Amino acid sequence: MLDILQAAGWPIWLLVATSVLCLALIIERLLSLRRGQVLPAGLASHALELYRQGQDSPEAIVRLAARAPLGRVLAEVLANRDTPDTYRLAAIEDAGRDVAHQLNRYLPALATISVIAPLLGLFGTVIGMIEIFGAFTQTGADPTQMAHGISVALYNTAFGIIIAIPALAFHRYFRGRVEHYLHQLEREASLLNRLVLRKGER
Repeated sequence: MLDILQAAGWPIWLLVATSVLCLALIIERLLSLRRGQVLPAGLASHALELYRQGQDSPEAIVRLAARAPLGRVLAEVLANRDTPDTYRLAAIEDAGRDVAHQLNRYLPALATISVIAPLLGLFGTVIGMIEIFGAFTQTGADPTQMAHGISVALYNTAFGIIIAIPALAFHRYFRGRVEHYLHQLEREASLLNRLVLRKGER
């Protein structure tokens, strides 16, 4: 591996740093976007039971909000159960936007890496081409320098593509997962809000 890095020249270190950042972001999002972290099983039922049994005290609502993004949205419904419908819906939407921002965290960075990595690879290719042209002199060409220039060009191009493909793939995957989670959050919050409305009309 060290031989490859040496053959690829100094531009490869930009791609190595980019690949480390990309891997760290992917691992962080894989851990943060687990279903149990966002939509814990039984949390919606727990929030409903708190409301039905009249145990939705401010302390209980704070604990609910701290458990997961789903709890954050459901807690907003309970916290504003006695407010006018328009105000409660606005509060729920604000909480939903906060949760969406939290779930989409670092995804723009992954998208940026998927665009920058091939450009860094192209930059390395240009550096390699410069070395190739520099190998030609009036007395002939230096085969060693020419071979090194070709290595720099090809390795950097390949590394740029290798980094960009998983970055783009995971970005799309995470975006789809976040959209699914937000749909589920909206459904659960809407269900709890309807129950609050129904009880308030009695």
